[in-house]
Amino acid sequence: MAGRINDEDVRAVREAIPVDAVVSEYLQLRPGGGGNLKGLCPFHDEKSPSFYVSPAKGLFHCFGCQEGGDIIAFVMKVDHLSFAEAVERLAAQAGVTLRYEEGGYGRASQQGERTRLVEAHKAAAQYYAEQLDSPEAQIGRVFLAERGFEQEAARHFGVGYAPAGWDHLTRFLRGRGFTDRELVLSGLSQDGRRGPIDRFRGRLMWPIRDITGEVVGFGARKLRDDDNGPKYLNTPETPIYRKSQVLYGIDLAKKDIAKEGRAVVVEGYTDVMACHLAGVTTAIATSGTAFGEGHIKILRRLLMDNSRTEVIFTFDGDAAGQKAALRAFEDDQKFAARTSIAISPGGMDPCELRLSKGDAAVRELVDGRSRLFEFALRQVVDQHDLDSAEGRSAALEAAAPIVARIKDGSLQHEYAVRLAGLLGILDTQFVVRRVGQLARWKRENGRGGPPGAGPARGAASAGPPTPAAPRISGPPLHLRRPGQLVERELLKVALQYPELVSPVFDAYGADEFTAEPYAVVRTTIEAAGGTEAAGPDFLSRVMDAAPDDTVRKLVTELAVESLRCPGGGEPDEAYAGQQLVAVRLAAVRSRSAEIEGTARRLDAQGASEQSAPLWQELWVLQRYATALRERGAAAL
Repeated sequence: MAGRINDEDVRAVREAIPVDAVVSEYLQLRPGGGGNLKGLCPFHDEKSPSFYVSPAKGLFHCFGCQEGGDIIAFVMKVDHLSFAEAVERLAAQAGVTLRYEEGGYGRASQQGERTRLVEAHKAAAQYYAEQLDSPEAQIGRVFLAERGFEQEAARHFGVGYAPAGWDHLTRFLRGRGFTDRELVLSGLSQDGRRGPIDRFRGRLMWPIRDITGEVVGFGARKLRDDDNGPKYLNTPETPIYRKSQVLYGIDLAKKDIAKEGRAVVVEGYTDVMACHLAGVTTAIATSGTAFGEGHIKILRRLLMDNSRTEVIFTFDGDAAGQKAALRAFEDDQKFAARTSIAISPGGMDPCELRLSKGDAAVRELVDGRSRLFEFALRQVVDQHDLDSAEGRSAALEAAAPIVARIKDGSLQHEYAVRLAGLLGILDTQFVVRRVGQLARWKRENGRGGPPGAGPARGAASAGPPTPAAPRISGPPLHLRRPGQLVERELLKVALQYPELVSPVFDAYGADEFTAEPYAVVRTTIEAAGGTEAAGPDFLSRVMDAAPDDTVRKLVTELAVESLRCPGGGEPDEAYAGQQLVAVRLAAVRSRSAEIEGTARRLDAQGASEQSAPLWQELWVLQRYATALRERGAAAL
């Protein structure tokens, strides 16, 4: 789409259609005095009309919410369109040919092509809907009935049936004057050996509409066992269909989404139907792709994105559903709206839930949602042994970056306090400060954690690395820092001579590596089975376990970099032990300093009962540090 619309043509569009003719399509108007019309405002809830339309001036204004403007502004707001989209839609309705800045009528052919493709889809949708009543479509009607959808529901959503023959739709649309080129370009047909054939055959059909209600594609569900195609087959990318930019059901849900300030994202066409029929009329779904950036933009525009609005994701309770929920969490901060999650009981999707327990159960599922941040936190925390200090420490280091991502400062503090409770850490302020430290670093540097992040919390890490808070990036490495230099050396030994550090190295937590990239490598080694399971394919397994190319590159670097052995010789157990002791000793010192500071603060507050266990832990750590200095690797 190129070029700005000619100003004269914009004026022609404004003058071509009376504003009251457009507004009356959305609400009932009655005389309001002085030549004006009035009605209930479509942009906010009200009991008495404060929305006025002036046909003579071509303007509207609401004295309640202060919305106002001309016919273009009305269409933009009521149908959530951009300026250009609103002008083009009105121009098509008025028969005005638009010119663009490049000159002439360069867009005319494109607009004509789009119109033809939309018309072909409209005709196809009508054809499929009529075919649902045919004897051949009995299998489709049974499919719908088994899922609780009667004929009226099918008509409401425009569900249809594609005959099993090779070219039924193709021949039908040819009879309507569409060319073979248009049919293939639209995605309704595909090239066969003797010409175009139907893309969809013997399947149940859902029309996919854009936000203005125009059919731009289809989703087709397999019905027969002898159909060798995928379970769901969608329209391919076409000039009017981009799966990353359409949401199934958006045409039906948009007004209620805008009105309620809430959108419910489900996973399939039947889930959308079930939700709407159960009274959750803000439900929408993606079409053959994961929820992504383009879908976020649509919802933000509909929601007038702010902290008072909400996006609710629904997922099955199984492992795949929880994994999908964590992927959705990665997009959370792209919304100003609150993001929540509703996980259906027993792994049922909304369609199954409605069929099993009724409409009320679907509404209760949505109403019982929880914040997506809390879900992600629990997923991370539950992977650790909270009965041990080491497990609690590892859980804190995994979960704190999640809380640090929350943009709202008061909400971030609330979740930091909640995290302390989840972990059973008495020093709530320590958790709050840790989250604040990570948040400040993220704001200032756009990275995952501050220099020196991940102070030691004990001798071992509990639980596998979590995908919800991947430690993939971090601050730059400072090889002149003694601490980071020895961490690098220990990882080099572990990768090049794993037998020299096994099995002690495997007991080290990722939080004992203060440099974030090194913590990732430590986690990756663990994911590959650890040094104790090292064999001829050890490095290959570590490379395969790396979360991305950046980590793989660092692993390669560490695996080939020369060690800093005295005299340039080969490392031995003594040299490996020195690296193990140095990293552990630094971790113990860091933890001791934290505990001492907390204990002193508690003593100053008169909370000696709370500080006593900390002083005991500090005494144990100090004795451990002395043993490390005096006995070296034997004390590990």
